[in-house]
Amino acid sequence: MARPSKLERPAVDAWLAQHAGWAEEEGALVRTFAMPDFGAALAFAVRLGMIAEKRDHHPDILIGWGKARVAWTTHDAGGISQLDLDLAEATDALG
Repeated sequence: MARPSKLERPAVDAWLAQHAGWAEEEGALVRTFAMPDFGAALAFAVRLGMIAEKRDHHPDILIGWGKARVAWTTHDAGGISQLDLDLAEATDALG
């Protein structure tokens, strides 16, 4: 299976315009989700981890009390790929 390639900037900008809460930071799609407490943030991270494992593509997740910060990027491609966009949308479905 071919690895995804880095998307051009206009494609990323168009996606960001349609997905409130997400931003591009240093070649990654980033969003912080508000949670009611630490347990909810941890459960969110576990659910997201299961989705990531199924797709063999893994985000950086930082959890704390009342929040979970998620960053999607495709390191092999050197930036954001279609896979990152797809999994960011799957992340939104969990949040």
